Amino acid sequence: MEELAPMNLEQLTTKIAKGKYILFFTATWCPDCTVIKPAMPEIVANHPEYTFLSVDRDDNIDLAAELNIFGIPSFVAFEDGKEIGRYVNKERKTQAQVESFIDSLD
Repeated sequence: MEELAPMNLEQLTTKIAKGKYILFFTATWCPDCTVIKPAMPEIVANHPEYTFLSVDRDDNIDLAAELNIFGIPSFVAFEDGKEIGRYVNKERKTQAQVESFIDSLD
């Protein structure tokens, strides 16, 4: 999973203009993020059609605000630069819940 460098919405839009992406919004201090992080390599492996980008919410606070990310961990899916789905709330997420969200995108 690629770590996304700090960027604004315009830069992100350029980066994800072609292809399928899942943005994983997280933060080092977030206890619910540390619960799902160990499952991320398997989630990534199970969904090779997507490029996964890890977005540190604190390093990308403006981007998170522009995308209305107010709870973490959160997942936002894009295809060819357009949002196709989001799993955004303040609740702890399980691997099964995240994979169910991704499977529902197709």
